[in-house]
Amino acid sequence: MNQRNEPTLLLVDGMAVLFRAYYATAASGYIRRTKAGLPTNAVYGFIRYFWDAVQTFGPSHVICCWDMGGKTFRGEEYAAYKGNRAEAPDDLIPQFALIKEVMDSLNIPNIGAAGYEADDCIGTLAKHYTEETDLNVMVLTGDHDMLQLINDRTSIIIMKKGHGNYMVYNPETLMAEKQLTPRQIIDMKGLMGDASDNYPGVRGIGEKTALKLVQEYGSIEGILNNLDQLTPSVRKKIESDLDMLHLSRKLAEIHCAVPVACTLEGCELRLDPDTVMDKFEQLEMKSLGSWMGVAIG
Repeated sequence: MNQRNEPTLLLVDGMAVLFRAYYATAASGYIRRTKAGLPTNAVYGFIRYFWDAVQTFGPSHVICCWDMGGKTFRGEEYAAYKGNRAEAPDDLIPQFALIKEVMDSLNIPNIGAAGYEADDCIGTLAKHYTEETDLNVMVLTGDHDMLQLINDRTSIIIMKKGHGNYMVYNPETLMAEKQLTPRQIIDMKGLMGDASDNYPGVRGIGEKTALKLVQEYGSIEGILNNLDQLTPSVRKKIESDLDMLHLSRKLAEIHCAVPVACTLEGCELRLDPDTVMDKFEQLEMKSLGSWMGVAIG
């Protein structure tokens, strides 16, 4: 593991990592299973991704955040929110509970809140720990929406294709790559919408136009205050879709006041090798423990 230069909390976007792990292996047509037939490919892949990040970034503390299922406040605001999502594959469904058991065996808290998404739990915890403690925060995810959480104490680790391949965003790298501030990520989504989350933004405005407008006028408020400067076509699109513009921005913004909490002591990264190996043996993936460098005491 890397030397820890300063205390750092790694917030893991459990949903993003688990889905990535499932599809990375399921695409080959092979699903890892126990002798009893229990699918474990997503769990196995999750731990590979997760532990590689721990080795790479050397956090002193770790929390894993999850969607809880059921209705969310975004679904209440906009009934079609995520309405285009397919059901989770049958082989993945039992692994949602299984991965939480594995994280429990690693002494890593599993955090979620009814009515909210994992993103909101991550945003809330990042805000708390950077404001109330000395910890810096890193978020492990594949979701570019998380870039809105960046600040001087919070970095976003975007998982790229393949193991051990990351792009780490802070305010400087975000500006260098996208010419945007964290707050402007939300304004972009308000304008262009999000096909994967199934909200439209302003009809007829895509990423290229949204980027140009946000860069030129700074924010949605800046754009609305300068409608007379826009081309007639763009102005008409925005004026025709004002309600959806504001709703889309509301849906895009990560909520950072969720009723979740975890003590510093509760999320310190401390493995008990026996507990970890017992769980891996139960799931017939003892080799994973060896790969992690965990041996039975």
